[in-house]
Amino acid sequence: MALRSLVSVQLFVQLSVAGAMLLARPGLAAAPTGDPLPSWRDGQAKKAIVTFVQRVTKKSSLDYVPPAERIATFDNDGTLSTEKPVPTEAAYTIARVHQLAPQHPEWKTQQPFASVLAGDLKGVMASGEKEIAELIFATHSHMTTTEFTTTVRQWLATARDERTGRPYSTLVYQPMIELIAYLRQNGFKTFIVSGGGVEFLRAWVEGVFGVPPEQVVGSEGKLQLAERDGQLVLIKQPGIQLVDDKQGKPIGIENHIGRRPIAAFGNSNGDLQMLEWATQGPGARFALLVHHDDGEREYDYGRADEERTFDEVHRVALAKKWTVVSMKRDWRTIYPPYPAPSAASRTAPNAPSGRLPVPAP
Repeated sequence: MALRSLVSVQLFVQLSVAGAMLLARPGLAAAPTGDPLPSWRDGQAKKAIVTFVQRVTKKSSLDYVPPAERIATFDNDGTLSTEKPVPTEAAYTIARVHQLAPQHPEWKTQQPFASVLAGDLKGVMASGEKEIAELIFATHSHMTTTEFTTTVRQWLATARDERTGRPYSTLVYQPMIELIAYLRQNGFKTFIVSGGGVEFLRAWVEGVFGVPPEQVVGSEGKLQLAERDGQLVLIKQPGIQLVDDKQGKPIGIENHIGRRPIAAFGNSNGDLQMLEWATQGPGARFALLVHHDDGEREYDYGRADEERTFDEVHRVALAKKWTVVSMKRDWRTIYPPYPAPSAASRTAPNAPSGRLPVPAP
């Protein structure tokens, strides 16, 4: 299912778009010598990145930005990691429904649980927002934040993407890993600002991108402070505190970072307000949009996406001359190195089939 967020009901309906964290850990640093972005082909996109970084880090430059103000924000799903056929958090949620189903026999006939259990994407999408919210709350609530982190990491330790056979923590983009490292090497503080649930992301992204938990901003569910066995714990509650998507992204940035970013990176209409927020500030600014146009190595969607999650931000990007990255043209490789699955285990890489991935028993 396509929960781009722990609490984002709207984004769940975009299902068709759409230790554990250290188990298959990609390299966190760019090349030690020479080209800092070796997975990027020479071209306008790479040149724009390097030129911007040089402009804001050279003390002799008129566009010099002090290190404390070098803030860069990255969307996750579709920008740093694969979101098709469903984002990683959605796959986790599906697995949780199957795991908890024996305790809830009523789910066999209750929507959207019944559709999830049957692997029926259309059935899930036909559910209303209230029903989708119940699905989110049922799989992410009524446990402490520590317990939730444990369930996420345990799932990541064994779960594999059906098409590629890879651990979900390796379905991340090597060029973006290099870009984050390159920015950090040049005095930037890098933040992940995602529609995904903040606790879900904090459970694994540091081991993959080197972004610590305090630099992760995401959608937030309600928390309750309680006492268990003489110890204070935070319990995840059903309820929404912040949907960190669209208009929510600048709000999340202000609440958690307190500085307007000078660079922002996204891939969908849900990132538009973050990109505009970053580029409308004073001084040198940079926005980059990832276009998924590589059906052989990843997925081919974007402008052809039936959910139309790319058209508005793409139109604005062209008008404002933001950098638009073609995965097919600009990236030498997509994913970090990982043992390849056998040809027989792979399925067609393009659009989702209309079936949800059903976890193996």
